Amino acid sequence: MQALVIVAHGSHLNPDSSTPTQRHADTIRATGAFDEVKTGFWKEEPSLREVLRTVESEEVYVVPLFISEGYFTEQVIPRELRLDGWDVSQWDSDGLNADTATLVAEDTGQTVHYCGPVGTHESMTDVVVRRAETVTGDPDVGPGFGLAVVGHGTERNENSAKAIEYHAERVRESGRFDEVRALYMDEEPEVDDVTDHFESEDIVVVPLFVADGFHTQEDIPEDMGLTDDYRTGYDVPAEVDGHRIWYAGAVGTEALMADVVLERAADAGADIEDAIASVREETRETPAAGD
Repeated sequence: MQALVIVAHGSHLNPDSSTPTQRHADTIRATGAFDEVKTGFWKEEPSLREVLRTVESEEVYVVPLFISEGYFTEQVIPRELRLDGWDVSQWDSDGLNADTATLVAEDTGQTVHYCGPVGTHESMTDVVVRRAETVTGDPDVGPGFGLAVVGHGTERNENSAKAIEYHAERVRESGRFDEVRALYMDEEPEVDDVTDHFESEDIVVVPLFVADGFHTQEDIPEDMGLTDDYRTGYDVPAEVDGHRIWYAGAVGTEALMADVVLERAADAGADIEDAIASVREETRETPAAGD
């Protein structure tokens, strides 16, 4: 038997924080690729410390639903899962290419394939683009549009910006959009000045966050000038400084994110090619803007 465990931060304050994680788990569970699909959280139940005890399978693929490598993926999750012999050097990563470390959970004896975070996987670039398609309702969106990939940014974790730059560069190299920029909340260049960084009249803004919360629902819309008060809502697109801003909300809420979770597990050795194809087919249709 083999199991998949998706681990995420969760929140005591935002009841919707865990919703994307649960939805992606449901999508993957429906494929039947794993005997068990479980979720575990740092700030919600089931906790990271107890989640492996809810799993019967002896072989477990653990995929962190986090954007970047850092404190949680390198310290908190391995510690809480009690992964014997864990050392971050086993990933041999420069902050972007963490792959898999196979270890044993000390208290359960299970073999755990501990994967890198979804946010640095190359398939996340597809999710960013799909998010742009979803918010505009246009499966061919790109020509005539600018794309802003937005991250938190922090001096405390230099890897925080790496994932943002990585995906922005991959989209830029594809040539699909007229302009592509990486912008941040707490670093330069800042998302507050989004219209200063684009000549394109239409700009799609995709925050590289796992779930919608305080930053994506309140800070970013107000900082960009979409609204003076997030509680009153805003138009999509919204007119700002002569530009149309198509604000997509958190990338992690996009259904295709389930594909990235599966890709991480496949890279770790799970035989799930049919499930990956199934999930990609299921999430291929682009809904109309506003749906």
